Amino acid sequence: MTTKLSKISLPLKLTFLIFSMVLNCMGIVILQLSEAKITYEKLGFLESFKDIPIAFISLFAVNFISRFGTKKSLILALTIVGICSLILPFVKVFWFYKLWFAIIGTCFAIGKICVFGIIRNNISDEKALAKTMNSVEASFMIGIFVVNIGFGWLISSQFSEFWKFGFLSITVLSAITIFLFSKLVISEPVKNNDENILKDLSILFNPLLIIFLAIIFSIVFVEQSFNSWLPSFYKNHLKVNSFFALQASSFLALFSYVGRTITANVIHRFSLSKYYIFCLSLIVLALAIIIGIQFFDTDDSKSLLFLFPVIGLFLSPLYPVINSKMIAKIDKAKANLFTSLIVIFSSLGSSVSSILMAIIFGKQLLSFYPVYILCAVIVMFTISLIYFKFADKKFRK
Repeated sequence: MTTKLSKISLPLKLTFLIFSMVLNCMGIVILQLSEAKITYEKLGFLESFKDIPIAFISLFAVNFISRFGTKKSLILALTIVGICSLILPFVKVFWFYKLWFAIIGTCFAIGKICVFGIIRNNISDEKALAKTMNSVEASFMIGIFVVNIGFGWLISSQFSEFWKFGFLSITVLSAITIFLFSKLVISEPVKNNDENILKDLSILFNPLLIIFLAIIFSIVFVEQSFNSWLPSFYKNHLKVNSFFALQASSFLALFSYVGRTITANVIHRFSLSKYYIFCLSLIVLALAIIIGIQFFDTDDSKSLLFLFPVIGLFLSPLYPVINSKMIAKIDKAKANLFTSLIVIFSSLGSSVSSILMAIIFGKQLLSFYPVYILCAVIVMFTISLIYFKFADKKFRK
């Protein structure tokens, strides 16, 4: 019998909270290591050590999860994350950060496929799926908020040299989540002994899917421009201290949480495509206002500290809304494979974004930071309009 989603929502939310904290501590790591004279070029490629393993391992993770089961695979990923977070505070060499993020990225690939698979196997309705995904992914935003507030407090306190010990809290959360999952009986997808990834991929791939994956790439590309680099923009361009930079950036996550929570509660009243375009339009408007202030008022106006976080209200719903619209149409047996494609293109968007941001920061082109993001949003807007035009025609058939 299918487990009711209400019984598994807490461990699912905790799972996304944990992965959010370990993935989005990148902004803190960049901020702290840049003060330790690590160049932005090196720090920009640090993101790739997280994202490339995510992209590489995702397709292999599908067979791994099918063989061992969703529950066992998810518990294994959380166990490794907990152990790695326990070790990190005691290691000081830079190369270990590369290894650490590579392991975290691999675990995230497994974890996200498992979480999406659990949700897909329990919900079929498009809007109900969108509501659940927004609710679960909202905890991802809380993870960003918590990690910025917590580490910001440590960095600004008299214990600043021990900032890495904040990762021990992730170990504790991982242990709690593993315990909760161990008590649950989760419905597993039916195993198919004739699984062939290349054959399944050939069935899945079509022009609509390619456009969809381009949108996923674009959304994460824009999100990563904020999540990992906004603290450094605040500190280097707006000249605020590390603590305030992290606290101000955490409000982006807080607004993002509010955006996804509101979406989860109102999405059933609206067309998914119209709601998505509405949010995207408001992002363009907010960025246009920011650019107007920069170029027609003051380049380093402190009002930017408060305007950037507002974008989170409209940016955060895009990813779960577009995912739910597409994943609701996918056969349950192909849900894990489809999720792996989402994970791959998400990680590529994150990695490419961080490399380009590292170039902008390295060349001190910070005045063009919002212009760069606006260009990416306009490209995303164009691709999205094409997607909805073709999707609405196909799904009406």
